[in-house]
Amino acid sequence: MARLNADTPFVHPDCEITDTTFGRYTEVGRGTRLAHSHLGDYSYCDRFADIANAQIGKFANIASYVRIGATDHPMEKASLHHFHYRSADYFEDACQDDDWFALRRSRRTIIGHDTWIGHGAQVRPDVTLGHGCVVAGGAIVTKDVPPYMIVAGIPAVPLRARFTDDVAERMMALAWWDWPHDNLRAALYDFREMTAEAFLERYA
Repeated sequence: MARLNADTPFVHPDCEITDTTFGRYTEVGRGTRLAHSHLGDYSYCDRFADIANAQIGKFANIASYVRIGATDHPMEKASLHHFHYRSADYFEDACQDDDWFALRRSRRTIIGHDTWIGHGAQVRPDVTLGHGCVVAGGAIVTKDVPPYMIVAGIPAVPLRARFTDDVAERMMALAWWDWPHDNLRAALYDFREMTAEAFLERYA
């Protein structure tokens, strides 16, 4: 019997999950915190990921200790500290600043399909990672990443494209990530053995 299924995410121990939805065949690594997000079909995160305010596509590969959508402190105000927006934690007669929390939640991080985010990387709010892109371990992504681009560094900059523009465009048009589960199984050995170009020749 397969470990993952279409109905229920496989959630490892010690996770903190708030206001998050899941696609089919998803997995959440031990100690992960997920808030106000969506984890798409077949996507997973490894141990101790911290993900907030994110829309994550299908087949995303998120390594351990990745941070996505890290929330900001109000740099334009007199204080950075959260006493003035988590005020009820400090004062009996004060309430939380709901407007500030709503603003933070509106700043969505968008992760495309079939992406790979390496160990310890960070992806900032309001950033979009294109389909098929790769973020190197330890990178801090502050700007949008085009589809099928590999980025690395602090701040992350492009290293090289995974595929030519033609192959990338054909792969996105093929959109294999939308295939039914049975079709993925039927093509399993071609995914294993073929190059992207050969795969496109057979299926595009």
